[in-house]
Amino acid sequence: MLNRSAEKSHAAVAKLKQAFGAEADVSFIQIDLAALASVREAAAEVLKKTPRIDALIQNAAIAQVPTQKLTVDGHESMLGTNHYGHFLLAGLLFERIEASKGRIVVVASLGYNMGIKTIQFDDMNWDHNYHQNRTYSQSKLAQMMFAYELQDRLAAAGRTAVEVYVCHPGSSATSLITTSGNLMTRIAFRLMSLSPLVQSAERGAWPEVMCATQDGLEQRALHGPTGRMEFVGPVGKGTLHPHAYDKPVMERLWTLSEREVGFDWGL
Repeated sequence: MLNRSAEKSHAAVAKLKQAFGAEADVSFIQIDLAALASVREAAAEVLKKTPRIDALIQNAAIAQVPTQKLTVDGHESMLGTNHYGHFLLAGLLFERIEASKGRIVVVASLGYNMGIKTIQFDDMNWDHNYHQNRTYSQSKLAQMMFAYELQDRLAAAGRTAVEVYVCHPGSSATSLITTSGNLMTRIAFRLMSLSPLVQSAERGAWPEVMCATQDGLEQRALHGPTGRMEFVGPVGKGTLHPHAYDKPVMERLWTLSEREVGFDWGL
């Protein structure tokens, strides 16, 4: 596991060992995706300790940050954490994933379809129009565009050993909103969680597990719950809106992302 909180990681490791036995091969490496130096240090430790990577599940995120905050590298916090941090991590680990014929699973959100539906290149930090929901939406759209552009670049280069999938957890009762949302957002989600439109955190993890393990999945797709409003229900291929793979925008975002994180994928 790559986690920010050592305390929560130790607790998770202990719980897994209790469930699967003391010899269960589970451990964690500390990482803060909001700090590119931390991403580099964690990736180096992964490469040192892990001879193969069958699947990299990019699940970390912050959401609905009420006021504009910047990362230590000067990026808007949600874009910096959700997109740039993952973009760099995947790049640093890619050769190991490729050698393992592994997968990259990008965990997106239905929120990608609730904002301006493109990338605001003239103001990436949202200095002039910051909005907790629209800015979050752009960060999740950026993650998806990274995945779909990576698919295209790998296909063009004939490097098809790595499969890249995009999924979302639907509406799941996790701590994401309570961790970073403001009071009214937390209250609204708490009330919503009492309705049938919110499922358990465990069910929210199912799309990630499916994309990491199941054969025969379509890559240019969005996998997640297929029930009511695609918030809950059985997992499968859901609705993917075309603005998520707008080619000129994806290409521009890729070039910008390489520059912002200081890493050239060589693709």
